[in-house]
Amino acid sequence: MTAKIALVTGAGSGIGRAVALALAKAGFTVVLAGRRLAQLEQVAHEAGSGAVGIAADVTDRDSVDALFERITKDFGRLDLLFNNAGVSAPPAPLEDLPFEQWRSVLDTNLTGAFLCTQAAFRLMKTQKPRGGRIINNGSVSATAPRPRLVAYTASKHAVTGLTKATSLEGRAYDIACGQIDIGNTATELAAAMTHGTLQADLSIKTEPTFDVKYVADAVVYMAGLPLEANVLFMTVMATKMPFVGRG
Repeated sequence: MTAKIALVTGAGSGIGRAVALALAKAGFTVVLAGRRLAQLEQVAHEAGSGAVGIAADVTDRDSVDALFERITKDFGRLDLLFNNAGVSAPPAPLEDLPFEQWRSVLDTNLTGAFLCTQAAFRLMKTQKPRGGRIINNGSVSATAPRPRLVAYTASKHAVTGLTKATSLEGRAYDIACGQIDIGNTATELAAAMTHGTLQADLSIKTEPTFDVKYVADAVVYMAGLPLEANVLFMTVMATKMPFVGRG
């Protein structure tokens, strides 16, 4: 049986890297997308099993189109898209956030996910066998905001809407869509948590983190389900992080 084809965006480091390696271990042929080709090629080498790195900017429609043209040409189909590419802006009061930083976060976290979803949807609904799965990397901030991160919070709340809309419209074409909301993985992006981060009452406290391996395991579980079943939302978080009742 031919290996299923998976695309992971933001695959050069952190959660994307961990998920790409776990999917490869689970038998997927993985396409790794991101802006830094050297990093992608290193992860592809670690993944083996035909994994390939492709430089792409998810905020650029032409770049996304070229990425999916390459996938179609080289593999003929796509079974899984993990929309993982994401950024945040430095913490700032809502009224002081520069427009350029707002735009950068929304362009990557929301528009990037939409462009990749749109391209994947077009391919998945016409390929044979038809269908596939899209998993969006949300965040616990898709439910409860942190202070002074308005752009990140708004983008992740919007990703939840994208997940629901994709899940609804995908029914007719055997395209499943789900979202994994993650809280405080021990990656470079979350390093500040262990030194102290802003709380809802504007105090500074350290927060616990957990091994990114468990996020990768969760995505592999979601990806491995038959298309007749779907995890619509899953939250994976450090058990003792301040999330439930935050604020």
